Amino acid sequence: MGLQPFQPLTGREGLSDTDMVRDVFEASYRRLVGQLYGVCGDLTEAEEVVAEAFARAVQHQRTFVHLDNPEAWLRTVAVNVSRTRFRWRRLAAARGGDEVRHPALDDDRLVLIAALRKLPAAQREAIALHYLADLPIHEVAAATGSPVGTVKARLSRGRAALAVLLADIYDSSEEARHG
Repeated sequence: MGLQPFQPLTGREGLSDTDMVRDVFEASYRRLVGQLYGVCGDLTEAEEVVAEAFARAVQHQRTFVHLDNPEAWLRTVAVNVSRTRFRWRRLAAARGGDEVRHPALDDDRLVLIAALRKLPAAQREAIALHYLADLPIHEVAAATGSPVGTVKARLSRGRAALAVLLADIYDSSEEARHG
């Protein structure tokens, strides 16, 4: 994506709380949506949970602007919102479902996202945050509220499950092309 990591809010003492939140938004929104797309598997959902995280930041802006890593806070809030919304989406899908929207991605990335959607939510979150968002394991643990050992186990199980899912998908597509 080429986005630079968020820089701390130091040296911005003259800015209002609202301006500081706006600065975080401008620096982090696209990156957070990209990270949460991997977690949610749906672009609209990712945009909505990140927007909800920023809405909560605005509600608590006096506290938010003093955080050491506001982007990590936003990511944690967005992951938690996505978990709640996932439960509601499952209920909605049982009643008729919503259409999933994806950004313009190459076929391999779309296949990966489709395979991620088949994993249990905890494994999908760990894989997406660690591999797609490029977060170190301790930050994945902080974002998901899980111990580091649990994140490592989820990553291991998730990689194994993805290997099977992706092998099945690619084997099926090879058979379709040649058979």
